[in-house]
Amino acid sequence: MHLDDLNALDAAAASRELLRCCGSTRWADRMAAARPFRDFPTLADSADRIWWQLERADWLEAFAAHPRIGAGGAGSSGEAGPERWSAQEQSGAAGASRDVAESLATANSEYASRFGYVFIICATGKSAAEMLEALEGRLGQSPEQELRIAAEEQRKITRLRLSKLLASGAAPSPVANSHGGPNRS
Repeated sequence: MHLDDLNALDAAAASRELLRCCGSTRWADRMAAARPFRDFPTLADSADRIWWQLERADWLEAFAAHPRIGAGGAGSSGEAGPERWSAQEQSGAAGASRDVAESLATANSEYASRFGYVFIICATGKSAAEMLEALEGRLGQSPEQELRIAAEEQRKITRLRLSKLLASGAAPSPVANSHGGPNRS
């Protein structure tokens, strides 16, 4: 799909396409209403702005659309979409040693018990050990801090997926942040 195609869809169809990038219904609906987008940077900036205007429940809805890191089984569909993208994004977990895979499973369960949602990380380019280290480190965050960190990770994932949806190849870095999200150096 190209940006012109997304801009030309009716609102319901555009929202369905955008839900493939971020599992928040309110985000997808607001993005569909914000069209037309002139270019990818405008789309990405709108995605960020709308994301940071959402409420906790919207963020949790988006988080719930993700499989657990290292859970496997995602991506069996031949169609490009969230399941396949998750498998690609988490490919670093696929080659995890048994010890790391078991540690990921244990830490994932602890995280879900502590925070009430699945661990969210922009996993693209990260090894299983790096994801495990991040997961274990984030277990010590306060619930408020962790929600913001998870929301920032979701924002990065959404930018990557928007780029995949549009097959633009000219998307800016997914870590660019100009609309109120946390800045961590």
